[in-house]
Amino acid sequence: MDEEYDVIVLGTGLTECILSGLLSVEGKKVLHMDRNDYYGGESASLNLTQLYRKFRPTQSPPTELGRDRDYAVDLVPKFIIASGELTKILVHTDVTRYLEFKQIAGSFVYRDGKISKVPSTEMEAVRSPLMGLFEKRRAKKFFEFLQGWKDDDPTTHQGINLDKDSMKVVYEKFGLEPGTQDFIGHAMALYLDDDYITKVARPTYDRIILYTSSMARYGKSPYIYPLYGLGELPQSFARLSAIYGGTYMLDKQIDAIVTDDEGKFVGVTSGGETVKAKQVIGDPSYFGAGTDGGKVRVVEEGKVVRAICFLKHPIPGTEDSDSCQIIIPQNQVNRRHDIYIAMVSSTHNVCAKDIYVAIVSTIVETDRPEQEIAPGLSLLGPIYDKFVDITPLYTPTSSGENDNIFITRSYDATSHFETVVEDVQDVWKRVVGSDLVLKKREVEVQG
Repeated sequence: MDEEYDVIVLGTGLTECILSGLLSVEGKKVLHMDRNDYYGGESASLNLTQLYRKFRPTQSPPTELGRDRDYAVDLVPKFIIASGELTKILVHTDVTRYLEFKQIAGSFVYRDGKISKVPSTEMEAVRSPLMGLFEKRRAKKFFEFLQGWKDDDPTTHQGINLDKDSMKVVYEKFGLEPGTQDFIGHAMALYLDDDYITKVARPTYDRIILYTSSMARYGKSPYIYPLYGLGELPQSFARLSAIYGGTYMLDKQIDAIVTDDEGKFVGVTSGGETVKAKQVIGDPSYFGAGTDGGKVRVVEEGKVVRAICFLKHPIPGTEDSDSCQIIIPQNQVNRRHDIYIAMVSSTHNVCAKDIYVAIVSTIVETDRPEQEIAPGLSLLGPIYDKFVDITPLYTPTSSGENDNIFITRSYDATSHFETVVEDVQDVWKRVVGSDLVLKKREVEVQG
C-alpha cells in the first residue's frame, strides 16, 4: 500500500462517517477503516442475532420475537430534531436520497408521578395538565416574548438582555413556577441538568426556538427518525464518501497508529501493512481508551447506562403512540441528570410487528447504575426482555493540531443528535482550519 491519503478515518460511528463524507465532498482523499464487520461502531443498529451475541453470547434469540432481518436495534438511541443541525447536514450533502424518514409520534415529560405530553400547539397548551390556569397565562406570555424577540428591535426585549441576563432572570420576569421551568428547560431546551439556569439566556432561547420551529414543521413532535434504524445514517454518509472517491475497509484490525520522532501522525498499520496519510480522525476506542496513552480521558460525568427493552405493547400513558420520547427531569426523581426514554416500533422497520423497542438512558451517578434508570423502566409496563449496557464517556486530551491525530467524543445520554453535530463541527474546524458551512433545503418526511 504505497498510496498516501489526505485523511484516514478510524471507526464507522455516525460522527466519523459524517466527517469522511464531508471531507470527500471537499475533494480530500479519504480511507475509512473499521475493526467491525458492520457500519455504525458504537452507534450501530443490530439485528436480533447480533444483539444477543453482543449482550448474551451463549443465548439464541427467542423464536417468538420473529425474524432476525426484521430487527435494527439502535445501541445509542437518538432522534433527529426536524430543524436541527443534523437535518441541515443531511440536506446539504443530499444524503436524504438514501434515507426515508418518519415522524416520532409524541414528546412527553414526567411530572408528579405521571407522563404528560409536551404541548405542540396552543390548543394542547391550554388543555395540558402540566400547568394550572394562571400559570398557563404566564407561560403564554413567556412564549409570546420568545417568538416575538427581534435582536434589532428593543421594544421586543421587555428590558431583558439575552446575552447578559441569566435564564433565571427571564423565568423570574414571567413568574414561571419551578415545574414549568423544568419542562421548558428539559423537555424543550433539552438540557441534561439545571446548570443552564444561571448562565446567559441566549443559548436557551436558541434551543427553545429550535424546538418550537421543529414542532411547527411536521406537527405531532419535533423529531424525525430514519426507517430501518439509526445505523442507516452512517451507511448513507459512507455511500456519499464512496461517490466522491472515499475508500472503505470493514473488518480491518488496526494494529498500530504510527507516528514520527516528534509524535506526529504518519500512518496506520493493519495486517502488517502501513498506510500513510497526513491526518487521522477516529473514535476514542482506537486511541488506547483506558490505557495510559494519554490521547483520551474519561469525562467528569464518567459513564452512560442504557437499557434496551423489548415490549409487547406501547408505553402506558402515551396515547398508544407507536413512537415517543419521554424525559424525566432530574429533580422529579432527586437526581443530577435527566433520564431519557426513546421508543420506536415496527412502524419504523426496526422490529417485528407488535413489538416495541424502548431504550432508557442516563448519566451514571452512583455505583448502582441499573437502579438509577428504575424510574424510567417502571414507566414501560411489563418488559419482555432487556439488555443493559454501561459505557464510559471519552473525550480527547488535545486538539490534535500538534500531532494531526483528531479524536471524536463518545456519544452522550441525550436523546437527540445536536451534541454529535457540535462534535462534527469542532473536529471539522480543527482538521480543515475553517468553520463548516451548510446550505439550506427541505427534508421529506412520511406522515
